[in-house]
Amino acid sequence: MAKKIQRIDGHENGVRVESRILEERIQSAVRQGGRRLEIDAMGQHGIGGRLWISKEEPISVTITGSPGQRIGSKGFPGTTIEVLGPASDDVGWLNAGAEIIVQGNAANGACNAMAQGKVFIAGNIGSRGMTMTKTNPRFDPPQLWVLGSVGDYFAEFMAGGTAVVCGVEAQNPKNVLGYRPCVGMVGGRIFVRGPIDGFSQADAMMEPIDDESWGWLTENVEQFLKKIKRSRLLKRLTRREEWQLIRAKTPFEKKGKVRRAMHDFRVNVWDAELGRGGIIGDLTDLDRSPIPLIVHGDLRRKVPVWENRKYMAPCQSSCPTGMPVQKRWQLVRDGLVDEAVDLALAYTPFPATVCGYLCPNLCMEGCTRSTQQGMAAVDITKLGREGHKSKAPALPPLSGKRVAVIGGGPAGISVAWQIRMKGHEAVVYDMAKTLGGKITSAIPYSRVPKEVVEKEVERAAKVIPHVHLQQQLKAKEFEALRDEYDFVILAVGAQKPRVIPVPGHERIYPALTFLKDAKAGTAKIGKKLVIIGAGNVGCDVATVAAGVGAEDITLIDIQEPASFGKERKEAEAVGARFKWPCFTKEITDEGVLLQSGELLEADTVIMSIGDQPDVDFLPDNIALDRGHVVVNDDYQTTDSRVFAIGDTVRPGLLTHAIGHGRRAAEVIDDIFNNRRPQSDTREMIDYTRMTLEYFDPRVIEFSDMNQCGAECSSCGSCRDCYICDTLCPQNAIKRNELPGGGFERVVDPDKCIACGFCADSCPCGIWDMKNPAPME
Repeated sequence: MAKKIQRIDGHENGVRVESRILEERIQSAVRQGGRRLEIDAMGQHGIGGRLWISKEEPISVTITGSPGQRIGSKGFPGTTIEVLGPASDDVGWLNAGAEIIVQGNAANGACNAMAQGKVFIAGNIGSRGMTMTKTNPRFDPPQLWVLGSVGDYFAEFMAGGTAVVCGVEAQNPKNVLGYRPCVGMVGGRIFVRGPIDGFSQADAMMEPIDDESWGWLTENVEQFLKKIKRSRLLKRLTRREEWQLIRAKTPFEKKGKVRRAMHDFRVNVWDAELGRGGIIGDLTDLDRSPIPLIVHGDLRRKVPVWENRKYMAPCQSSCPTGMPVQKRWQLVRDGLVDEAVDLALAYTPFPATVCGYLCPNLCMEGCTRSTQQGMAAVDITKLGREGHKSKAPALPPLSGKRVAVIGGGPAGISVAWQIRMKGHEAVVYDMAKTLGGKITSAIPYSRVPKEVVEKEVERAAKVIPHVHLQQQLKAKEFEALRDEYDFVILAVGAQKPRVIPVPGHERIYPALTFLKDAKAGTAKIGKKLVIIGAGNVGCDVATVAAGVGAEDITLIDIQEPASFGKERKEAEAVGARFKWPCFTKEITDEGVLLQSGELLEADTVIMSIGDQPDVDFLPDNIALDRGHVVVNDDYQTTDSRVFAIGDTVRPGLLTHAIGHGRRAAEVIDDIFNNRRPQSDTREMIDYTRMTLEYFDPRVIEFSDMNQCGAECSSCGSCRDCYICDTLCPQNAIKRNELPGGGFERVVDPDKCIACGFCADSCPCGIWDMKNPAPME
């Protein structure tokens, strides 16, 4: 069914509406679904332009009355504008794709600076039509069709497109192109029917119309006449002998007198009058001969430098654990899949549980493919989910140094794992019955398979054999641990639920407690459930609650929910509703009473607004900030022998906790070995350095690890693809094998011409064109 025509008046009570107000009304009508507009104009400017939605949903605009200047200015593809009468100046100014039909004459400046689209004029136009047009080879060139004649300075500085001047009922029947057409014309062509009183011979030339051009003209003139309702003229306008074709000259054709050669100038002018034989000939013996156009060695303006692994890949930079993702895909490309899987154990004890299932995959969010080209990011889960198959790594002998880790969750296991991998003993203390923290006690198995978690916790226990579970620490026990061990690491997580102190808060079921009970099979809730807090944990609560009997689930928040990704989708899939902004006033027997007076009925109310650490056992010399432990950049507390990591320091992802543990272990190992603690200070490589044209943008899903490895651009690390060697026109790049294994690429300065092909073609971005050292 055709959409209804929406009429917009350009006047109110006989008074002209301002152009700005009319534009706002047009844009509002389009936003509300209007796609067929009729504008009763009264001199307003720019009608019909900037309707960007037309590229997806075509829009037609019919203009009655008397429109002002710049009809269809900045028009967009899919927009069709028809003026039922004459038009003022600058029709189609800066047009970028709209089709504009004027059923009458048009004034000066028609199609000025137009880049795309078509303009059809059913009469004559004024001066300076089709001036400063442009053509982008990616799009169809602009077109202007005029039934009559054109005014002075037509096609001035025209840089592209096609103009057709039919000369029917022309305003100047003796010269249909007006005075001085084609001045400064540098591109495009003009089909003319009718007399011409000359044009700029320096910029344009006339040539015969070949069969291909004539075929294009006759096909499109028929469409033009239909647009302006003059189809009866078709036979009259398709007589080939009446048409002429003017096109812009090429730069070669415009070439005038031959320039003096530089060698001739040097010998007969410079040296004769100033240099060797001239007035300063006795003052200097410097070689003043011309420098060749293509230079080598020290005369190059830029020097290609091979910066392999100088910068960090965006995926690695985005990962809180510092995982060298691009290195893992390099191993896959080399056929070393097992090594690629096992490499993750150097950075995390949970490669499958976290990287494969629970992590939102920040490495993929930072992937150059998706960030720069909108292509699918390389799928790390293909590699991560194989991690549970890796065996426990070989361990070095113990150094005699001992570290106590308080907390057996992801942060605690991570730091203990890393400390043992570096040759020191780590002893874990935890209140729970099993290792793993929230991974084993609270996160539902719908998010990660049970067997994967069990295998990875079992592997961690082999590396960290000294674990004391169900240990309730108090201040006295903490001081004893501090005296017994070289260092103590706080990794207690955030286990104490936050609760809003509103009336009836004792009726609230904390989210973490519910998830633990649900995983243990002891959770009991009613049919109607309200969850206060609509983040990702709240979504997990909704999904789990649906599995244990909840049928009507509502998540509320004081602001737009911050939940995202698969947690949000799974909650929506079980029928959970999201409602905001909602401010809780009281928890009653009937449910949640909001400050607005609305009652949300509920059998059970669960609160999911975050948790905080339980650190009541810490002495006063360890500083806290709003319940969290204060640390420096190395996760060291105000007590130099005590470190704190994970949610104990600040709320974050599982990968943040694992990354904290890895960094803290590095610092402690440096201290044990009398080294100043250092971190990886490499900057992330600039996205624009990678060339992605080698990869297929149509790939939206990866079938296996081999395809993932092939589609990774290996940002910042040479993938040894030989593209730079092959493309170098001077064969200046040489690949050298290094004694200890590996390779490097070097550039022969006597061959290199600084063309930059190596840098522009490299998918990895490791070549950079730098300024050479100053010449002495």
